[in-house]
Amino acid sequence: MNPTERKPNDEIVESMKGVEKAFILGCQGCPIGCETGGQPWLDEMTQLLEGAGKQVTGSALIDMICNKAIVGIKLGRIVDQIAEAQAILVGSCGVGVQAVGNMVGRRPIPAMNTISMSDHQGLWPSEERCAQCGQCVLAQTGGLCPVTLCAKSLINGICGGTGDDGSCEVSSDRRCGWLMIYERLEALGRLDDYNTFNEPRDYRKRAITDANRHTMRWALEVAKQEEQDEAEQPTAN
Repeated sequence: MNPTERKPNDEIVESMKGVEKAFILGCQGCPIGCETGGQPWLDEMTQLLEGAGKQVTGSALIDMICNKAIVGIKLGRIVDQIAEAQAILVGSCGVGVQAVGNMVGRRPIPAMNTISMSDHQGLWPSEERCAQCGQCVLAQTGGLCPVTLCAKSLINGICGGTGDDGSCEVSSDRRCGWLMIYERLEALGRLDDYNTFNEPRDYRKRAITDANRHTMRWALEVAKQEEQDEAEQPTAN
């Protein structure tokens, strides 16, 4: 599970600046377990955007937004509502936001932050990755994560070490993450977002908060780990 917390409403509205029409997409996977998503969230976001003068072209809940096959099938049935929108407000972890950005030719805007669970995000066969940094900037990067795509995890643009072929100076077998972000923003007509300054990362958010440690979800995870540790203990002769 990738645990999430809702972004402040004013941050969501600010990230929608310049967007007149939006589609709202919610995940019924991890956010349900974290009690951050579902139909109540969808209704709240609809009221928030409409109250901010935005037109909501449609909305949907998908079982697992990180599964691009499910996203493609579900949204393919309401493609007219998607086409009318300028952006998609996504209520999911960072993996889900990136999956939507890779599947749909619209700007994905995260409505949630993905919070730390000590770097464990489960098994996922696709290329999207989330660093659980607690301060998602995918709204400014076209739905491509600079923390996981950039070998240096830079969040404010290219370092200058990109090869003529677009390769990364750290690892020549991978493309520069910020070049990929530039190309995505260019395709979306959002190159101005490239100049957006993102605040330095607050690495304290990588720590698991006391509030999280007192949730039922955390209690279950700890119990599972304790059972595993006990099973691995050597048996006395």
